[in-house]
Amino acid sequence: MDSADGLVGGELRAAPAPARRLEIWLPFVIVVLDQVTKALVRTALPLNSSVPIVRGFLDFTHVQNTGTAYGFLDQVDFPFKTLLIAGLATVALIGVGFYAASLAHHQIVARIGLALIIGGAAGNLLDRLVTGSVVDFVDVYWRTYHFWAFNVADSAITIGVAIMILDMLDVGRHASKAA
Repeated sequence: MDSADGLVGGELRAAPAPARRLEIWLPFVIVVLDQVTKALVRTALPLNSSVPIVRGFLDFTHVQNTGTAYGFLDQVDFPFKTLLIAGLATVALIGVGFYAASLAHHQIVARIGLALIIGGAAGNLLDRLVTGSVVDFVDVYWRTYHFWAFNVADSAITIGVAIMILDMLDVGRHASKAA
């Protein structure tokens, strides 16, 4: 770059936006973080055992989820279950990827939300393809009520969906609307 104004070899070019790079690398970061935390859980915490993190509220509990989101179909067994769930997840991941690629470059908030969803979906799909199940370990509870155990990938998907919903609702785009 010849100067701060974006001149390259006499041609004016827009510098890549930091957010644009984030949407490209974020899925990879999510997959790595997800796989590292799951590997730590697999090696440090025996299956179905727990370690209190915040007593009465949060434990790390090593569970295997052979089902889908929130343990749906986890207790159901049928032929080719893993293959079917992995296939559906792959199709959904490809669909989300195509949708993300179709967004305009200025729709950065939606692109970041989709990058989180793609990273999370890829992390869980990788588990499913390699081991036939997904490692979940974050156990949030209150007294005897336990939320479904989840992991880093699930968190990324949830945050990505929340960002997408907020983006669709235009939250934060208008400081105020006068009547």
